[in-house]
Amino acid sequence: MTRHGYRKVSDLPDAMAVFPLAGAVLFPRWSLPLNIFEPRYLNMIDDAMAGNRVIGMIQTTGGSKQAPHLARVGCAGRVTSYSETEDGRYLINLTGICRFALDEELDVATPYRQVQPDWNGFADDLEEPETHGLPERNHLADALKKYVAHNQMEVDWDALETAPMETLVNALSAGCPFSSMEKQALLEAPDLRARCDTLIALLDMDISGDDSSTLQ
Repeated sequence: MTRHGYRKVSDLPDAMAVFPLAGAVLFPRWSLPLNIFEPRYLNMIDDAMAGNRVIGMIQTTGGSKQAPHLARVGCAGRVTSYSETEDGRYLINLTGICRFALDEELDVATPYRQVQPDWNGFADDLEEPETHGLPERNHLADALKKYVAHNQMEVDWDALETAPMETLVNALSAGCPFSSMEKQALLEAPDLRARCDTLIALLDMDISGDDSSTLQ
């Protein structure tokens, strides 16, 4: 199954607006709700809606509030749900299409930032993931049970038993209160199997109390 007609990386844009936001990660075939209120990002959504509806989500890695440094990998998404509130905010959903490496930031006149994405190495994101060799669901469940007890969280255990593994892994990767660096490690995992292995390691790491073991 392809995403919104994108069958190969050459179908993807050569330039793209980005929304830098620490702690928020988008995965291919995953939906991310966003509340847009800053004027520059309202402008970005206006322009996206008038064009191909594609923007890139990318984490920040320090720098100033107005011009933070960008992580080396993000994920492009398409606006698939859009509404405007009475106070002028935009409530949108982004559906992930494909990850990208930050090739170059462009010198633009827009108030929001734009980049030249490098899609090479991420072509598999446009296809359904390989599920062969994934960790057993009960292995992930066992790690999660200890994690949620430790962090006093609530989980829909019925969904844990029935959700497709990719949906489950992406939901936990995006929703668990991991650090920005840990979420970046999940995003940059080469494939679903590696992301699942990384997720289980992070869940177990939290229980171990090893605060020094942040993934690089």
